[in-house]
Amino acid sequence: MAAGSFTIAEPQGRASANAPLSPLTWFKTGGPAELLYEPASADALVAFMRNLPSSVPVMALGLGSNLIVRDGGVPGVVVRLGKPFAKVEQVDGTTLRCGGGASGILVSSTARDAGIAGLEFLRSIPGTVGGFVRMNGGAYGRETADVLVEAEVVLRSGERRTLSGAQLGYTYRHSELPEGAVVVSATFRGTPGESAAIQAEMDRIAAAREASQPLRSKTGGSTFKNPPGEKAWELVDRAGCRGRRRGDAQVSEKHTNFLLNLGSATSADIEALGEEVRAQVREKMGVTLEWEIQRVGVMK
Repeated sequence: MAAGSFTIAEPQGRASANAPLSPLTWFKTGGPAELLYEPASADALVAFMRNLPSSVPVMALGLGSNLIVRDGGVPGVVVRLGKPFAKVEQVDGTTLRCGGGASGILVSSTARDAGIAGLEFLRSIPGTVGGFVRMNGGAYGRETADVLVEAEVVLRSGERRTLSGAQLGYTYRHSELPEGAVVVSATFRGTPGESAAIQAEMDRIAAAREASQPLRSKTGGSTFKNPPGEKAWELVDRAGCRGRRRGDAQVSEKHTNFLLNLGSATSADIEALGEEVRAQVREKMGVTLEWEIQRVGVMK
């Protein structure tokens, strides 16, 4: 099949050229993917990667929560893991094997039902296992590095490889996962626990999120990483950016480390507002904030 600048044999799964990505992101903005591919299986993804010309870039898309897709779209291939990768199975008394497309809610709920504690924090992260592994996703004092045993990935070359947490080189909201690699599964290990206590912790986390975050808005989640010893939201607030707008992009009044699309914002509006905030925090507070939200694609 032809997809813009390249041609590839018809793959197993669903492939769409010039596919809109805005419906697949939380901000509901951005341009199309040159090719959007939803593989039927890990083997299909391996074959696809092997057949794809090496010059074509590949990126993985989860729930689209921690992402700005720029208005000019994403060149190359966007891989989205659908239902075949959204399964979670219990391996033993404290271990789960999770598909790369499984949500944090599914993982934490399965752990609760199995009496596995320590994975409750995944309930609070709006993303998939693949994104957790790539970004060392975390919340409420825990992060993926604390619970990951290993991750199975398909490299850009089509090679299938199993990587340990040590091999992923985790730091705060960062891993050394190779460019173009797609996480197809991950194994997480918790500790023995009581289902009722696990549910109580999940409820506490859900209530804390509801109280502090604009969950019913078009947003991308936490925008900036917390600098060492600081909270990004406090720096943004103290720099005077609460409620700041650029077009229909706004710094949330409820939680200042969240950017919002109030209706008709473009990705350019949202990213430019983020850069304005970074500049003001640098000027007023003397701290350079790092983006936590991934910004991909090309400007229009």
